Amino acid sequence: MQVAMKGISKAFGPVKVLEGVDFSIVGGEIHALMGENGAGKSTLMKILSGVYTPDAGSIVVDGKPTAMRSTTDAESHGIAIIHQELNLIPQLSVMENLFLGREPQRFGVLDSKRMRVEAAIWLNKVGGSQIDTAREAGTLSIGQQQLVEIARSLSLNAQVLIMDEPTAALTDKEIDTLFQIMADLRSHGIAIVYVSHRMEEMFRICDKVSVLRDGHFVGERMVRETNFDEIVKLMIGRELQQRFPAREVEPGAVRFKVEDLADENKISHIHFEVRAGELLGVAGLMGSGRSEILRTLFGLRKKTSGQVRLDGATLDLRNPTDAIAAGIGFVTEDRKSQGLVLGMSVRENATLVHLSEYARAGIVNSQAENEAVHQLISELHIHTRDSELEVKSLSGGNQQKVVFAKWLAKPPKVLLLDEPTRGVDVGGKAEIYQIMNRLAASGTAIVMVSSELPEVLAMSDRILVMNEGRQAAIFSAKTTTQQQIMTAASGGL
Repeated sequence: MQVAMKGISKAFGPVKVLEGVDFSIVGGEIHALMGENGAGKSTLMKILSGVYTPDAGSIVVDGKPTAMRSTTDAESHGIAIIHQELNLIPQLSVMENLFLGREPQRFGVLDSKRMRVEAAIWLNKVGGSQIDTAREAGTLSIGQQQLVEIARSLSLNAQVLIMDEPTAALTDKEIDTLFQIMADLRSHGIAIVYVSHRMEEMFRICDKVSVLRDGHFVGERMVRETNFDEIVKLMIGRELQQRFPAREVEPGAVRFKVEDLADENKISHIHFEVRAGELLGVAGLMGSGRSEILRTLFGLRKKTSGQVRLDGATLDLRNPTDAIAAGIGFVTEDRKSQGLVLGMSVRENATLVHLSEYARAGIVNSQAENEAVHQLISELHIHTRDSELEVKSLSGGNQQKVVFAKWLAKPPKVLLLDEPTRGVDVGGKAEIYQIMNRLAASGTAIVMVSSELPEVLAMSDRILVMNEGRQAAIFSAKTTTQQQIMTAASGGL
């Protein structure tokens, strides 16, 4: 199968998202689509899958011009999309989700037996034989839900499969499984469009890469003939001086100390200290208790034992209000549901935590608030039309900067970071790393959870490794390796 998009343009009101973009893919190829946040990747794929209609341009399938007016049109031409936010109905069973809207019937009555058998056949094709077809979809892991979505697409005879950030919430083992499935689909002639910010994965699994920048197509390369630096230059229009900026801070005295921390059911016997200006990375497999450490320290989970000290004083952190009052900030893993109020403006989000800093007698001093927000926008290089723009209109990287702005309005003594660069393009990551370094230079103690080991190794001074809810090891970032970290995370120490 061959699909070619030619001269695709799309605007939303006065904002031009795509202008004259070309993109093509053939069967038996895994084709990466890359670009910074806001480059137009998702919009282009939504046009290909029938979610949006282009303002200009054409789509040609096997040499025939084709109109994709809906997802049903796209599916009838063998094109299916698996969104980053999976589209399964949690309360329905796996087999009901797989055949939703096209349930097999016998004499006008639902044929549950046939549906169960056929669901098992399709799941087996994608390595999901262990999934119970009668189980509620909402009880599956994200990786298992993704297998169900892929099985559903293949049952629709999809010949082009679009995968939008498919590994964002997967464990390393689930990523390995997904890549094995993708390689098998490729060998059977399926074309896969792979949309991701993870450069290492692109080089690992993809055959070809196309790059968008500011709504324009800027280049296509065979993966085996290119390199990291060339793709980054295509994405951001310039050389990236340093992927990970150098850290030159000399940590000071112990600022934050945790002793024998435990919560109700996930973590226990956690103990570490972080000096002023130091960054402690936290690594481990998904489900090992990394995020639970941060959520317990911020008062979002109940602490059942242990002591927490800040600048020598013992803290009693029963809720986030206590943590904020003590000088602790928290950048959550999911910015959209936990870190931002999407319907509020950049200004409102940036001052939400410390609004009282701009108020007297309960009345907000608008001039002081606006001046502070404009300074934050400038310092953090937040790309926004103005401070009153709703934050949901920003790209993912700029949304993440607004999350940081929320805490920088009154810099914290301790900053807890949970996956601070998830879903952020390579240029945006570099800017966030600079923000982290500036905070460290000001004396903030930082604890960072990250699934990206290169990020943990490059940005940390020391690395705490978790295994099944317990602390497995603490390494110096300068002298350890990815292999040592993964060995400890897997229980090998």
